[in-house]
Amino acid sequence: MGTGTGVDGGARETGHGEDDGQAAGTRRAARRDAAVRAAVAQGLLGPGHPLVALLDVTGIRESAAELREAFAAVTPSGTPVLHAFAVKATPLVPVLRLLHTEGIGAEVASPGELALARAAGVPPKHTVLDSPAKTPAELREALALGIAVNADNPQELARIDALMSDSLARSAGISSPLGIRVNPQVGGGTIEALSTATATSKFGVALRDEGAREWVVRAYLDRPWLTRLHTHTGSQGIALPLMAKGVAQTYALAEEINRRAGRQQVDTVDIGGGLPVDFTSDTAGPTYTRYARLLKETVPGLFDGRYGLVTEFGRSLLAKHGTVVARVEYAKSVGGRAVAVTHAGVQVATRTVYTPAAWPLRIAAYDAAGRPKEGPAVAQDVAGPACFAGDLLAREIPLPLLEQDDHVAALDTGAYAFAHHYGYNSLPRPAVHGFTAHRANGTGDGIAFALVRPAQTAEEIVAESGGAHADALIP
Repeated sequence: MGTGTGVDGGARETGHGEDDGQAAGTRRAARRDAAVRAAVAQGLLGPGHPLVALLDVTGIRESAAELREAFAAVTPSGTPVLHAFAVKATPLVPVLRLLHTEGIGAEVASPGELALARAAGVPPKHTVLDSPAKTPAELREALALGIAVNADNPQELARIDALMSDSLARSAGISSPLGIRVNPQVGGGTIEALSTATATSKFGVALRDEGAREWVVRAYLDRPWLTRLHTHTGSQGIALPLMAKGVAQTYALAEEINRRAGRQQVDTVDIGGGLPVDFTSDTAGPTYTRYARLLKETVPGLFDGRYGLVTEFGRSLLAKHGTVVARVEYAKSVGGRAVAVTHAGVQVATRTVYTPAAWPLRIAAYDAAGRPKEGPAVAQDVAGPACFAGDLLAREIPLPLLEQDDHVAALDTGAYAFAHHYGYNSLPRPAVHGFTAHRANGTGDGIAFALVRPAQTAEEIVAESGGAHADALIP
């Protein structure tokens, strides 16, 4: 198995202890190996199905439990805490449904994501709407449903003002928890595109801009129904101390608002998500436990029972529990380098293909029967099916020499990968299957699969591409 450079934003930590984290990673890897073997044996992966995505249901459940337990350990009993999964990370209805059964709500940022959350049965009181471009219709729907809304800017708050005073509010009342998103402008991490608390980030009200902090305070003093405050520093590539600094500055603002209001008007702080993922190994880290403890050390007042909490984690809940597996269609040598041409490329790992330095993937090699491939490591490229030279999952990665009909697995792809299909060359979306192991330790071959999303058909591609309107441009 090859590894790339991780972007975890801090030192690695594994579980509640190094040994626990390594053991969990070992079990996760064993379940994955068994699932790949079973996918081949059960015909989910083969000549007619050269690409499949697999989700480890046990792993997802474990991550949800770890998140709940980590924050329960640092908050007084009875503290309202909502963990809302960032739907953009893995927008699949069965995943949202599974997380809902595990006590996790939904953070949505578009009408589509809200529709997915509702289809999964996530109740409005466990749903948060965040987006920098909410339309009046989106705001009206959210308020009618009782969904929490964080206003991104003064113009959006003006729209909410109008909705609060119109017939909707008068006839039915509005129960949505409402707040403002602020940008503490604490700086960026190693991936600029994912750093949302920079001086010029498009998100939220920039607190260090002239007059902005006072505007936020006045907005709350003038609107007793504003009871939440929201921030999000970023995600992959953001160091935990920087994330904690952003939360600390937002907490200080909540304290200022409440002091000037003469009462606790802000009763809930939404700290966003953003826990980075270690993409270099099977161990998961940094952990929710580590982050929750750091937050309590940095912002003790936020955890003394006076404030409710909302979190919006996404990548850290799902990344480690997804695997993309593809057949090697051809194996060739080009310029002295071995190249495995597979069916997994830019359509399922877009960030990796276009920005490989920021998003390297670990690749595992399996033989034609789905068993871990053995043999001396050979530097080789793992290529995708798209018609451009840069469609590579990995470059010069050391693996046992891949041969025709072998398989490659792109690991840690449960978030922002196969569920975010990129339609290059009109390549179809892969089928997604969840899997569980019959044996308690998860290391046996007794794997049961459940279809999460079927593979896209050629007919569906044609329909999405205007097939019903073939003559539309002909006079």
